[in-house]
Amino acid sequence: MIPASVAYSLAMLACLALAWGGIWLIAKRRDRRRGILMLIAAAVLLGNVLIWVMPIG
Repeated sequence: MIPASVAYSLAMLACLALAWGGIWLIAKRRDRRRGILMLIAAAVLLGNVLIWVMPIG
């Protein structure tokens, strides 16, 4: 089983990669729709990580 800290790190790396790729696609005017979808996916992944690390008590 993967330790939680490794899962958080991988999720944040994926979030950064999605955000960078989305911005790059939009800035280079290649495929705006996919760029926006990548940014949305990055935001959802970031939200998931924030929920995972939120203190409960």
